[in-house]
Amino acid sequence: MIVFPAIDLKGGEVVRLAEGDMDRATVYGDNPAAQAMLFAEAGAEHLHVVDLDGSFAGRAENREAVEAIVEAFPGYVQLGGGIRDAKAVEGWFNLGVARVVMGSAALKDPDFVKEMAREWESGIVVAVDAKDGMVATEGWAEVSDVRVEDLARRFEDAGVASLLFTDIGRDGMLKGCNVQATVDLARAVDIPVIASGGVKGLDDIHMLALQADQGIEGVITGRALYEGRLDLATAIAMANR
Repeated sequence: MIVFPAIDLKGGEVVRLAEGDMDRATVYGDNPAAQAMLFAEAGAEHLHVVDLDGSFAGRAENREAVEAIVEAFPGYVQLGGGIRDAKAVEGWFNLGVARVVMGSAALKDPDFVKEMAREWESGIVVAVDAKDGMVATEGWAEVSDVRVEDLARRFEDAGVASLLFTDIGRDGMLKGCNVQATVDLARAVDIPVIASGGVKGLDDIHMLALQADQGIEGVITGRALYEGRLDLATAIAMANR
């Protein structure tokens, strides 16, 4: 199972939000590339980066920071946030991003996302962000009437690399990952699932690793790392047992 340390970008700074609320951001640093290198030194081979400003704007807003991260980090960078057209997708892959995460576009224009998945084999991740079981979009500012499982099933056999499932109510809150909901989604579809939202310590890593054979590809963790509640090297070792 892959452990993805997270770097969320707001105004060029490394931040974490509480429940996806841009007004509840905690700043953890002003050098995203240096943070990426620290994660690499701890053994991370994969990195999850989000352009938070871009999620709301629908276009890249922290491009320079992302470029610096990709240049500094020796592993694979997975990027999300406001990526909603073919030009943006191509641009990020040409820059060196390994996988692109698409959320709002997956709900509003699934045919486009499927087209991108065919064009960029193993490069497209579909974000399935949930609030009370329903899909949220536009940087989580809007909640749809589509159930998480229903959205996920639209992309079976579409060639997407994985589903990124986030329980918004837990994101950045250190409440513990919603392991059961993640496993339920993984069992409902034939697409690997990445868990996100609420990781607070090694117990979450351990519980998800036990379910890896159910289709859990990885887990994203942010605030727990920044606040010293989770040691990245230990988490990676546990996930690889």
